[in-house]
Amino acid sequence: MVLGIETSCDDTGCAIVDSNGTILGESLHSQLKVHLDHGGIVPPVASDLHRAHIDQVVDEAIRASGVDIYDIAAIATTNRPGLPLSLEIGLLKGKKMARDLGVPFIPIHHMEAHALTIRMLEKDVQFPFLVLLASGGHCILAVAQQVDKFLILGQTINNAPGEQFDKAARKLNLKVIPGLENVCGGAAIEILARKGYSSAFPFSTSMTQYQDCNFSFAGITMNLYGHVKKIQKKFDLVDGDILPGLEDLCASYQHAVTKHICQRLQRAMEFVDRKELIPLGQGPRAFVVSGGVASNRYIKMAMEVICSEYDYKLYAPPPRLCTDNGVMIAWNGVERWKAQSGIAENLDDVDFYGKCPIGTDISQEVAAESIKCKWIKLKALRQMSEFVYLDEAQR
Repeated sequence: MVLGIETSCDDTGCAIVDSNGTILGESLHSQLKVHLDHGGIVPPVASDLHRAHIDQVVDEAIRASGVDIYDIAAIATTNRPGLPLSLEIGLLKGKKMARDLGVPFIPIHHMEAHALTIRMLEKDVQFPFLVLLASGGHCILAVAQQVDKFLILGQTINNAPGEQFDKAARKLNLKVIPGLENVCGGAAIEILARKGYSSAFPFSTSMTQYQDCNFSFAGITMNLYGHVKKIQKKFDLVDGDILPGLEDLCASYQHAVTKHICQRLQRAMEFVDRKELIPLGQGPRAFVVSGGVASNRYIKMAMEVICSEYDYKLYAPPPRLCTDNGVMIAWNGVERWKAQSGIAENLDDVDFYGKCPIGTDISQEVAAESIKCKWIKLKALRQMSEFVYLDEAQR
């Protein structure tokens, strides 16, 4: 059994997971409401809230598990990447527990944990597999070759999609809409987009001139700002006023983000085939999507269209495990424990790092291939928005 602690950003999480992937106990304290009120995450505030709740969260996870704390084999804790002030709180707690219990300590890469969570749930996901990690702080396309070996095909060159969704939601003042007061930006846009038409507003496609797998979402959001300005001028509105046609604008913006992700994904699959990085087997290859943005069902359905053309099957953790949590850290600890990789030899040498790559960056190799893709059409999704949001039973 491994106990995992997560404090990389604004969620304080702890869980105990065994080597079979059974979640024995977990606890999570979310800071979402506080940061929504601040208009974004304020690092010192996040750190103070982690400090105030970490002991309680860990105690609740242990109590929920019903296990004797001395039966825990190791402590795993996020130490990279993330907000330094937040990482420090979890790292101090994890190292203290490891010392007090006399058990090994396993420092965890936050994005590696997101990438490997699916292996706790789906035993069919074996190495190597293609993975997209999309969240508020990251957007990375990579090939997971082993527990501790990733090849980065592309990543965001400015802001991550989750951050851009939050900026868009703030610009549209979505938090004043009834029912969306305590909803994060990406989820709020997705909710409104369900009732809108994704072809209502034109959006330019990002980075079409670059034949690589890197991402850039800032231009799409600036495009949104331009539409907002035009609507405000037309109807004599100011910032903070709710815009007419808001559902259509959200749907069009969401589709633009989705299209950009899918085009980079398609090129990544072409590169993987060209370099034979993921061999064809008896069945479809695994494509894993994780991180907060993986909760968006419209984006996932679009990626399923791409997967069907390249002999991949899309895997994604359930929404509660897509966002930050202690379960993924504990499971990453289990994976590293099994592989005997990355276990700290000296606790005093373990530090926290705000930035840290998940693996070897081969994005220049991707660009050097100059892969021109015949883009798979996503127009059908424009008429299928209602279908996307039917629950699985209705399908």
